[in-house]
Amino acid sequence: MNIYQQLAKRVQLTLEKNEVSVISHDPRLTHIGSGRSAAVFRVNHLPVALKVFHPDFSHLASEEAEIYQDLKGIDYFPSLYDAGDSYIVMDFIDGKTLFQCLAAGIPIPIEVIQHVDTAIELARERGLNPSDIHLRNILLTAEQNVKIIDVVRFKQQKACTQWDDLKSAYFHFYSKPYFPKKMSDKNLNRIAKLYKNNLIPVPHKFRYKKAK
Repeated sequence: MNIYQQLAKRVQLTLEKNEVSVISHDPRLTHIGSGRSAAVFRVNHLPVALKVFHPDFSHLASEEAEIYQDLKGIDYFPSLYDAGDSYIVMDFIDGKTLFQCLAAGIPIPIEVIQHVDTAIELARERGLNPSDIHLRNILLTAEQNVKIIDVVRFKQQKACTQWDDLKSAYFHFYSKPYFPKKMSDKNLNRIAKLYKNNLIPVPHKFRYKKAK
């Protein structure tokens, strides 16, 4: 049993309101985030992140590991170092999500949109269907490098317009001089909830616009 297996086995998770919560973990780990199916930890003193899936979603570990292997060599995605029955180990990305950038008022230049477009095109060239790309899984580093995480849904068959809709919002609202470049977590979460419930119309003239 390697060190990552040991650390993963010491993580205890629970599901609360469709989101994973951490009950306990090894002190060599620092919890950095949770989602619908897993929790992510920084392995202390190492430049890697350990993603541990809740038992109900443990099958996703092998699926996401396979996708990261398919994406190997594309700089926009983390490298994969290890995987097990319920976990994967990948690069730790020291940066802020676009959600955090909006909450902190950190500008999001159009180059970020262009880089995400390029990352999606490169993934499609590998036979994948990039999906579920949103503000919380696009990271911007201090060097202005773009990284995309949480790729487990990149093999789903149905079309996903989430990134196109985000681009629509960027060009139609965010890029305008009068639009606020800083929004509270509360307001961002409120907008996300409205979007999830299909209560925010997306201007069709911008929906499929490609960043130039």
